[in-house]
Formats: sequence, structure tokens, C-alpha cells
Amino acid sequence: MNDVTDIFKPLQATDPSVVAGYRLAARLGAGGMGRVYLSHTRGGRPVAIKVVRPELADDPDFQRRFGREIRAAQRVRGAYTAELIDADAEGVPPWLATLYVPGPSLAEAVARRGPLSVTAVLWLMAGMAEALQAIHAEGIVHRDLKPSNVLLAADGPRVIDFGIALAADGTAYTATGHTVGTPAYMAPEQASGEEATPTTDVFALAQTAAFAALGRPLYGDGPGVYVLYRIVHSGPDLDLLPEPLRPLFARCLAADPAERATPAEVVEWCRQRLGADADAGGAPAVWREISGPEVVVPPPVPDPTPAQPQPLIGWLPPTRAERKNRRRRTPLIMAVGLAGSALLVTALAWLGMDGKGWGDFRDPSGSSASDTGPAGQSSASPRGSSSDSSDSSDSTAQGAGEQAAGTSPSSSPSPREPRPEPYPLVMLDAKNSVNLKNPDEEAKGRTGDIRFGCPSVGCELRSDTSVFLQLYGKPGGTLDECRRLLKHGKNHRLPLAGAANGSEICIKGPSGDIALFVISTKSTAMPDIAFLQGALTIWRGAA
Repeated sequence: MNDVTDIFKPLQATDPSVVAGYRLAARLGAGGMGRVYLSHTRGGRPVAIKVVRPELADDPDFQRRFGREIRAAQRVRGAYTAELIDADAEGVPPWLATLYVPGPSLAEAVARRGPLSVTAVLWLMAGMAEALQAIHAEGIVHRDLKPSNVLLAADGPRVIDFGIALAADGTAYTATGHTVGTPAYMAPEQASGEEATPTTDVFALAQTAAFAALGRPLYGDGPGVYVLYRIVHSGPDLDLLPEPLRPLFARCLAADPAERATPAEVVEWCRQRLGADADAGGAPAVWREISGPEVVVPPPVPDPTPAQPQPLIGWLPPTRAERKNRRRRTPLIMAVGLAGSALLVTALAWLGMDGKGWGDFRDPSGSSASDTGPAGQSSASPRGSSSDSSDSSDSTAQGAGEQAAGTSPSSSPSPREPRPEPYPLVMLDAKNSVNLKNPDEEAKGRTGDIRFGCPSVGCELRSDTSVFLQLYGKPGGTLDECRRLLKHGKNHRLPLAGAANGSEICIKGPSGDIALFVISTKSTAMPDIAFLQGALTIWRGAA
């Protein structure tokens, strides 16, 4: 885990090199909200830059919620939170920057070292509870506290991504009837679609700590709908937990939110059980053992060497206010430029007149006589504007070639790329299949076009009309990549032996739709109850 190549992955061709003045040094990972990169402040402090996914960035409701949560999160100052130092909800794309925490997530640490000791769990719960105190004090509810959102530094845990889950709530990205959050760590009221409150985070705190103590979720594994059913309709099995921890877990996991412990009570309860170690500051030794060797962070990316000598004054990334003012000035600059162009065209028109008046200047069809070539064909492009930013470079090059051949380019604009349709939680098992035409409509039994099953040896995806292809290598599949690879695809069956959580599968439907399915959970150990869960993005008519 502490191998630098495991933590800091090189940038890919689709990754930006700079985000709002922050030069990106490596890729850290990706999640439901977007991709995360390593960068540095001008003073050399490592930061994590999270760039929002395009399908979220295009949603005005998301921008509004994201901006509100950013403003609240920037006020959070806690010893056990990763400080949000910069952000822009109106950027293209939106992004945020937090101080980089050099350590594994709780999920990674448990996967590598196994369950934590009782002492370590007490320190963990105290740290997470103190983080929740700072978060709740600013009116924020985390809503998605889980092992992957708790980073383990050498001096204790850091809670990250607080409040960001709310930004996606109600957008097209989550408008498929699913509740925001991670099923295995939700509280009963959250799983039932009720309003999340600070007590909801306390329930998630206990579930996260139970994962640390057991090495697995307290309410078991399996399809999210089954886990949520157990959370809502049955109490936790506290006998699975170490005996000294059971009283605190019983309080935090109470079905009635009003009966749960407060974060302050959790901190006090843990300190009492830690006794002298709490007063002597014994936590660092515990966290150094859990987090492992110190992570060596790559150095900042140097600025490119200028071709000409530059002033000695250092350049700093523009502030958020400066970026806003720059965006406000852009339309004005464009308007002035367009007005100047119009005046220039008018002047040229006057120069082109032969003095016989406007009647002779235009032919009966309404086109300018001066624009007519020797053969009577118009030598000017009939396109409304040659600077239309929506036209692709290929279309521009094609138009230039046609003019060189003495023909006029087509008057219809170049086609736009289809917009992605995100479906963040798609479930496939022996009873549920999916139709690309409408993934929200649950296809009972085997009636859907895309089916999952484990017929004999191994599990697979199968379809009568759709074509499958699994992407290999680094994550980050795109429409262009799927379109190119599926162009001559013929496989209506895809064995899943080589697929895992995070694997990406391209799909081409019979109507020319192209989809990218990213596996979030693959459970095939027991074929009778096997299932596949993940996020589906569809581009209509993109083939």
C-alpha cells in the first residue's frame, strides 16, 4: 500500500495538467463525485484536488448545492478533519482542494492489516466523534461517513468529504429514486428516505467503527437493497463485537435517533476507557503502527520554462473572486469585439459598392453581387459564423477542403456529441435485468436486454441484441474509447472472471446507444445469490 506507485498514479491522456492554477502531479483515485489528483500550494504544501464529473457539473441544481456546501465546509476547522482550502463551484469543471492526508483510508488499512484492536477502535471513535463535532457545529450533516472517507494519518484519523453528498442529492445524477449514501453505513431513517440529521452521522460512525473492529460491515454483505432491509427491520448483532465496546455501540445504533449518543458523549466515553493513555497522549503510537511507513509525497510539478525572460514577480493562481470577475468580463469583451467586426464589415461593403445605389448592389435572390464568383457560385461560406465554438475541428477542416475544391460546405452545423445520461445505481442478479432504453424501469425476471447469471462455471453478462467489451488498464473509460472498440464488436456474452470492483464494461445497444458500466460491487462467490452492482452512463445514438 505504501509503495508510491500504489498511491500516486501517473496522469492519463484524459487528465488535465492544471486546474485553476494548481499543477497536477499524480492521480489519487476516483469516486462517485469525480476524480482526485495530487497537487501543491505555491508554498509546496500537498493538496488533494477533486474535479467534479461532467454529468454533475452540467446540472445547475448541483452547482447551487455544491456552492452552498463548499461555503459551509470552508468554515470547518477541526483536528480530525481535512481542511478545505480552496474551491470553485462555478468553475469549468467545478473543483475543490483539501489538504492532503498522507495515509491510507480505514478501508485500505483494514484490508491490509485486518481488524483493529479495541484500543485502536476507541481512539478511532473518539477522533471521528470530534470531527463530527466540528462538522455539525457549522450546520453540516456528513451523510456518507464510511471507511473510505476516513483517512489514517500518523497522528490520527481525518474525516473527509463532509456534506458533499448533499450536493448531488436531487440532481440528474441521483434522480433515479435512490437515496444518497452508501447502503452498508446508512441509518434506518436515511435508508427509508427521511431527512438526515446529526444523529444519522452517529449511526454511521458506529457502523464505520464496527467495520474496523470486525473487518466487515456489521449488517453483512450482499445487495444494497437486502442490507438496507436488515438495517431498517432488524437490530444489530452486538455479540459480534468485542465485549468492552458493546455498551457504546448499543447507544450509537439505537433505532430511535433521539436515543443515540451525541458526539461529545462518544468522545467522553472513549477517553474514560482509554484512561491514562488518553491523558498521556498515547494515540500517535497506535496510528503509526496502523498507517505503516511514512508516505513519500512526490514533489511539486515545476512551472514550464518560459521561452522569454519573465518578471521576477511570482505568479499566483487567481482567487475565486478574480475568476468570477474574469468570467463576467468575457461577455463584454466578446460584445465589443463583435461590434468592431460589424463596423469593419460595413466599411468593406461600402468600398465594394460601385456607386449605382442599393438596387444594383444586391441581386434578386438577396445575395451580394460582389460575393458571386465567375461561375455564378457564391464564394463565401453560407454558415452563419465561422467562429461557432460548437463546430468540431474536423468539420472546419472539411469545410476548408471543400472551399479549396470550389464547392460550398454544407449549411447544416456539425452534429454535437450526445449528452451522457447517468444511472448511478444499477443492480443485476438472477431476478433483475436491465434495458438500455430505460434503465430506471426494473425488468423483472429475464425480460431485460442485459442479463446477469452464473449458468455453470463462472458468472457472465448476456444479451440477445447488445454487444459487450471489457476495458482493461487504467480506469477512466470514455465515449470515444467505447465507440472505437465496439465498432466491430460481436460479443453478446461477457464472462466476468476477469472483472472486479472498478472494472469498466462498454456496451452497444441495438438502437445505436453506447453505455459504460462501472462495477462498484461484484459478488459471485455464492452463485445462488450472486449479483452485480454499479454505475451506468448512456450516450443515446452515439454508435
